[in-house]
Amino acid sequence: MSEREAPKGWLATDQPDLFFEDNAIGRMKKEIWEASDEEIDAILAEYGIPSPVEWGKPGSYIQTTVRWQVEENRKKNDIVLIPVGCTELHGRHLVSASDTLYVSQICEAVRRYTAKRGAPVNLALPPLMYGAHPYHHLGMPGTVVIRENVVRELMIDVMLGLWNDGFRKQIIVNNHGQLWVLESAVQQFQKRYQLPGIFRVIDWHRAVREFFRTKERGGKWETDFVHADEAETSIGLLLHPEMVDMRYAVDTEGKSYLPDGHFDKSVDPFGRPSRWSEGEGHFAIEIAATPEGVVGKATRGSAEKAKRPVAAILRYLTLLNDHILEAFPPGTVPPVEEVTLRTAEEMEPYLREPLSPGWKPVYALPRIGQGSEL
Repeated sequence: MSEREAPKGWLATDQPDLFFEDNAIGRMKKEIWEASDEEIDAILAEYGIPSPVEWGKPGSYIQTTVRWQVEENRKKNDIVLIPVGCTELHGRHLVSASDTLYVSQICEAVRRYTAKRGAPVNLALPPLMYGAHPYHHLGMPGTVVIRENVVRELMIDVMLGLWNDGFRKQIIVNNHGQLWVLESAVQQFQKRYQLPGIFRVIDWHRAVREFFRTKERGGKWETDFVHADEAETSIGLLLHPEMVDMRYAVDTEGKSYLPDGHFDKSVDPFGRPSRWSEGEGHFAIEIAATPEGVVGKATRGSAEKAKRPVAAILRYLTLLNDHILEAFPPGTVPPVEEVTLRTAEEMEPYLREPLSPGWKPVYALPRIGQGSEL
């Protein structure tokens, strides 16, 4: 199918219902959409995909990098990516750290790529090896459910500590069904402390949802993204195949009580009235309907299918890194009096290089916010 004419401000594709915005992000996505398989392989190779997870690799994360090097890296790039995941049953064929592994390996790839350009983005070790969960996960063996207020307070404290260390551009990259909790953490953080900086949470699958399209809509997938299914199994096979055992992969079907169309799937492919997380009771909980820990067709997973969406998120996170640094070079933040109710004069000592003459730790900053600590 050839491209058709796009509305003004949009870019057409070979699919009649798929357009990309005519801006840097849309053009990047269109390039990935139209790239050949060989070009996708070349992009992944630039980022070192696949590579073993680097949680214990010297120089990969802030916590595994010698201090003087952390300080030197921050002078070139003061953005920090914070990968967050969970501990959750992903079927007998995958590991329960799957979400944390996926997002960590994606962030590590961006660090490797930006390091080759001379200004590596910084990584914080995953603060959520466990995570918050929706109600329908309760009771599943292998799934460890952390209370939402605990997760929120943990993330707020992590953000504050990183800000105090000079990492005032923070991107939380999420790989689990807890987006509403992380959004709340960002909002509470700013209401409570009112600090200048860049603070954002990204559900990475949703950021590149176009690349999880099924074959009926021009993609490569047989089924829509849900959980531990074709999509997540494929990502595991690409990023850490040594932790996937396809002999135990199964196919399941969840149980819904309402006609299809009310609630969207995991990456919001249909633009339905509600996201999957915006309700409970309209479908059976996992332990009743899909006790296998798989919601979908895991047997259909393959590493090849995951390549294009992973290439897309790598390119997007790189573009985000570049756009932030273009707007606010290392050591600078958005104007204090435009993004907070504080004054530039008040914030001046707290915005200095940590431990430099005249610097003050953020923990000494008088509170003016209204966010709750409970």
